Amino acid sequence: MSVVLHCRAGFEGECAAEIQERAASLGVYGYCKTQPESALVIFECKTEEGDHLARKIPVSDLVFTRQLFVKVAELNQLPLEDRITPMVDALKEVQLAGRLWLETSDTNDGRALSPLCKKISRPFETALRDAGLLTAEPVLNRPVIHVLFRSTHAALVGYSYSYNHAPYPMGIPRVRTPKGAPSRSAAKLAEGFKVMIPESEFEKRVSSGMNAVDLGACPGGWTSVLVYHGMMVAAVDNGPMDAGLMETGQVRHYQEDGFSFLPKKKNVRWLVCDMVEKPVRVAHLMADWFIGEWCHDAMFNLKLPMKKRYAAVQQYLQALHERLSEAEVRGYELSAKHLYHDREEITVYLRKKLKTG
Repeated sequence: MSVVLHCRAGFEGECAAEIQERAASLGVYGYCKTQPESALVIFECKTEEGDHLARKIPVSDLVFTRQLFVKVAELNQLPLEDRITPMVDALKEVQLAGRLWLETSDTNDGRALSPLCKKISRPFETALRDAGLLTAEPVLNRPVIHVLFRSTHAALVGYSYSYNHAPYPMGIPRVRTPKGAPSRSAAKLAEGFKVMIPESEFEKRVSSGMNAVDLGACPGGWTSVLVYHGMMVAAVDNGPMDAGLMETGQVRHYQEDGFSFLPKKKNVRWLVCDMVEKPVRVAHLMADWFIGEWCHDAMFNLKLPMKKRYAAVQQYLQALHERLSEAEVRGYELSAKHLYHDREEITVYLRKKLKTG
């Protein structure tokens, strides 16, 4: 067995470096097979170790990995007249699954295989049920069977566990942006809210009437997401804001420098920031807000360098932990993700732990 990881095309090296490091921390050693711009990484290891990694490395904790599954077979000569039978045979040892996900790589060549996935989906599910490998109806707390087509005659087949995978095929969520959002950047924050906030905590962390601050807001892409969720927003930017957002009555525009702005009251639940600035400077600003208890949750982007991007991410996150530790801040959580709508940046989520009971 081995582990297959989806990532953004062009970030295979970062994905590979991360899985090797995380596997080594569990005493698992192997090597990565990658191709530039393939949007895939295959981590080769011993049979039982692949399953161990799929159980023990939280996909949500991996920055550059969108999705992860255990590969049980690599089929490179599927007969075009019957692709299903050899794939079902290859999955005979997999435990009963609750869903089937047919996937491709997130590349132009991969997307060209989407019609094949749609065409084969129903007969494949029927064959898996007949073989006792798939439940009669979708079941969320059972493993998922993954079939990743690499061409019309080649596929990787495997499985992931229900408690440790991104809950979307290929790890790509469907995200709705607010109608009339003034920039595409709205999709980044919308995805961050959907992917990075635990579902069990969403209603407590995001609700109508909360106060929010958007640093570097103009023209208002991220502000539009906050408004969509019913928040009252202080939009901070020297540039102009979208007229439609201002007409909602939920936005107050402060034409100030985002690095010097502070609210008059400590009643801000959300701080968001998508400024094109040096990442270390943005990270320090976010830490200052958190240390000063000016916000409860902060979601922000950190731009990536052209080279050594994984090392840079480790440096950014370590610097945040050190700043918070020096200030004796306790009871916080920090996570980062290279989201589908991110490009040369990562999205970071810093938040106070919710009180239990």
